[in-house]
Amino acid sequence: MSTDADAIRRALQLADPRLSRFDPLPRIISFDDFDEGFCGWTQLVGNYEHTLDAMLPGYAQHTQSMLSSCIAWEFGSHGAADGTYSLKVATRPRKGAQNVTVKRLTFRRRGPIRWEFYFTFKPEANELRLSETDVRSFGFGYDLQTGDGDGNGARVMPHFRFLNARDGEHVQRWQFKPETTPIIPIGNEGKTISHYHLAPEGWVDLPGGEQKLCYNEIPTKVNWHYVCFDFDLETMRATGFRCNDRVFDLSAYEPIRMPAMRNLWCMLNLFMFAETDTDKRAFLYVDSVCLSGDF
Repeated sequence: MSTDADAIRRALQLADPRLSRFDPLPRIISFDDFDEGFCGWTQLVGNYEHTLDAMLPGYAQHTQSMLSSCIAWEFGSHGAADGTYSLKVATRPRKGAQNVTVKRLTFRRRGPIRWEFYFTFKPEANELRLSETDVRSFGFGYDLQTGDGDGNGARVMPHFRFLNARDGEHVQRWQFKPETTPIIPIGNEGKTISHYHLAPEGWVDLPGGEQKLCYNEIPTKVNWHYVCFDFDLETMRATGFRCNDRVFDLSAYEPIRMPAMRNLWCMLNLFMFAETDTDKRAFLYVDSVCLSGDF
């Protein structure tokens, strides 16, 4: 049974149009409305030491995300789901190129967390054709590490991607990644290592993960979608995932796991990415993000 405090909290959320579209856990950790700016989301820069040339090629391709009104050549601006601006993650115009945006936090207590956001995706509209298979994938995930009081600790990286197309053929399936690429030393001081965890190898189909998302009739139109991902920082396990009206079974889901790294204690990073399947840019737009916890 809800307490009076729970009822008041819920009533306040429902009275705020920006929050009422979400179903947050009791404590809102961060709420990002990109009409107010970048809200801490930034470029995922790869590790380097002494020279930027030490950065792994996967990271070297990344650029800064931008605030966008989702412009279109016919009608000027599409705007966001709410207000004018969304966060736009754009790849380079090269088949297989990726781009990533990240928000870097730490957690103060291990417990359930919930990540909700509204998004849409499309390729650059530089042809008068639908182009529905030009975006290869988009996705999101956490980069987590236990606290320094947890013995040797662990770094855990839950990943999801929606594989929209491969080599021009529609796939439309959610996938996860249980393993990363080999960890590589960076520099010669023994302080920095790196691995490109979004490499195309190693993605696994989520059982029952087929889903047809709304993709409108011309390449400049967009429709906004909803995602909710539940995770438990105590057990470091995924506990729920839904997109729009679909709730997916996570019984086979496994995040990337590896030993803790020397200076990442209590890390709570969120990232989102886009990937193109053709020699044109792919765009991921994110209207708003709500991260909440039950602590």
